[in-house]
Amino acid sequence: MQGISPEFSFDLRTETRQIFSPGGLLSEKLSGFDPRPGQQDMACAIADILHEDDPWGHNVVMGRKLAIEAETGIGKTLAYLIPAVLSGQKIVVSTGTINLQEQILHKEIPFIREHIDPTLTALCVKGRQNYLCYYRYHQFTASPQAPLFQNMRMDALEEWLQDTETGDRAELDWLPDQSPLWREISATTSQCLGSNCPDYGPCFVTRLRKEAGKARLLIVNHHLFFSDLALRRHGFAEVLPRYESVIFDEAHHLENVATRYFGIGLSHYQFIDLARDIEKAHADSVGDKAQEKALNLAQSLSQQAQRLVSLFPLEKGRFPLHSFTADNDEWYRETELLASRLVTLADQLEAVGLRYESWNGFLRRTSEASAALEHFTAPPDSSYVYWYERRDKTVALTASPIDIAHDLHKSFYNTVKSTIFTSATLTTGSNFSYFFGRLGLGDDTKTLQLPTPFDYKNRTRLYIPANGFPMPSDRSFFTAMQEEIYELLIASSGRALVLFTSIKAMDHMYAYLSDRLPYPVFVQGEAPKQKLLENFREETHSVLLAVASFWEGVDVPGNTLSAVIIDKLPFEVPSDPVIMARADKIKEAGGNPFFDFQVPRAILTLRQGLGRLMRSTTDQGLLAILDARLFAKSYGRLFLKSTPPSPIIRSLDEVRAFFKKE
Repeated sequence: MQGISPEFSFDLRTETRQIFSPGGLLSEKLSGFDPRPGQQDMACAIADILHEDDPWGHNVVMGRKLAIEAETGIGKTLAYLIPAVLSGQKIVVSTGTINLQEQILHKEIPFIREHIDPTLTALCVKGRQNYLCYYRYHQFTASPQAPLFQNMRMDALEEWLQDTETGDRAELDWLPDQSPLWREISATTSQCLGSNCPDYGPCFVTRLRKEAGKARLLIVNHHLFFSDLALRRHGFAEVLPRYESVIFDEAHHLENVATRYFGIGLSHYQFIDLARDIEKAHADSVGDKAQEKALNLAQSLSQQAQRLVSLFPLEKGRFPLHSFTADNDEWYRETELLASRLVTLADQLEAVGLRYESWNGFLRRTSEASAALEHFTAPPDSSYVYWYERRDKTVALTASPIDIAHDLHKSFYNTVKSTIFTSATLTTGSNFSYFFGRLGLGDDTKTLQLPTPFDYKNRTRLYIPANGFPMPSDRSFFTAMQEEIYELLIASSGRALVLFTSIKAMDHMYAYLSDRLPYPVFVQGEAPKQKLLENFREETHSVLLAVASFWEGVDVPGNTLSAVIIDKLPFEVPSDPVIMARADKIKEAGGNPFFDFQVPRAILTLRQGLGRLMRSTTDQGLLAILDARLFAKSYGRLFLKSTPPSPIIRSLDEVRAFFKKE
């Protein structure tokens, strides 16, 4: 791995350094700005990597890569946006969440446009499902279903349509996250009629693509980016226009997201939706025999898919597909029938499509489902892991690539000038090797590590229970953990985020605390995430219990969050099919799956969780990890090496004394 060169590269670095310097533009124009050496170093490193071509563009080098770990408090968003804008390149900024997309568009971009580049054209691009589809909306409002949704404020929706320029559902702050109304009128890929659509002209997605082609800065999320990249790999029309460089924020998510989009999936809901959509289309042409036959075939196909689903065990979760299909004659018989009905339906849709162009979308969906099914019934490809997931009413089949590094090299890295990866958590034990290995990054990738400027040594403590505390595998651990959390919450006067590695542990803790703790207790699942965080912020002496998504993306500065408590080290379930396959591949290559794969993944998750505490220079508080393995196991040292530089305390008396000094 190469370090960042201190040498200047043309004027971009010089101009960038001046903007971030004490007395520079940010100090002068940005309220509350505090010059930070780490932020300036990051911005200059990005300026270097974006401007390594000669100024006349004669020596264009492709495939440059830079990885930056910028811990909490560095100010990484402005550090990458400003040199990106100054470079003049067409750049995609890909984030982990839509929330960060919105923040960049509505907070940082207006400032940059006002004070740095008035000509900047920037656009936030989201997945199609975030935009209203005029065609589906008109179909829906004319259907018998519409009166059933009057309580969903159809009048407000109609008023919004008169004013909106984007069709983005984010503008509808009154619309619930899981609104059944939005499912009926959103712009889904599977139901898009393309240029054959009667509403193609005013279509929000069509207009968005045209604007994206003209914009210099595109702000997307990882899901959209890799969805687009997957389409390009298979030769389909891309979602995003061509770009020169990419900046990945929250880059620690990339392997998981890329795995999803580089894989192959099939759910029986696809067949149900297909039959339902064909039925809707046929309703407009009652009496057409060819359409009626296609509808009958689609309904028969949907029923066959349901029969296939009924063969799978009822236990919810993710399981290796081969454990179900091996020597299972019914699986092969039912999938053959499903494949046959897909071919028959495709033939009929092809005939209907000759007369009705809008029906060609149904043919495309049928062909894609047929190709996916063939992937699951053909001899397995050793580069994929095949698994199924049983949900409440459906089963989804997935083939995931075991290693995405090859795909990234083949279809991405060398197609752009520069790729920049940044996150607060890219290293394990101050080493980039795990992150590099998972994404296939070589020694030509430059690196930069920027430690947090926050004063962890004087403003925080890390509590780990004393020797003798039960190990997570002990039967007594659960009870001891509950009692320990209660004592910590009393000492902190509430004001705590408690993170769990399982829903079961969280739910039991909620039941344990609800009639004991003299503070309000909020629990994930009882309200939307943003509502829970709002309640938590408003109730200073309250407690929030959470799992999964709350381990990151939670930003609660100030006195309200004075303790982050973690029940145990966040190792993933080793029986997950993808985890198992990747562990097996490491073992086959002579590595140690536990130390080379499972421990680094758990360290990155732990670092994210601990990062919820310190969100500003004035914050202070307690970090707690209730896992004796940190001192009892050899790998505990690797975790401790990756925790913030907080003094470690081992007794509840020390915890109480720390909070008394606040």
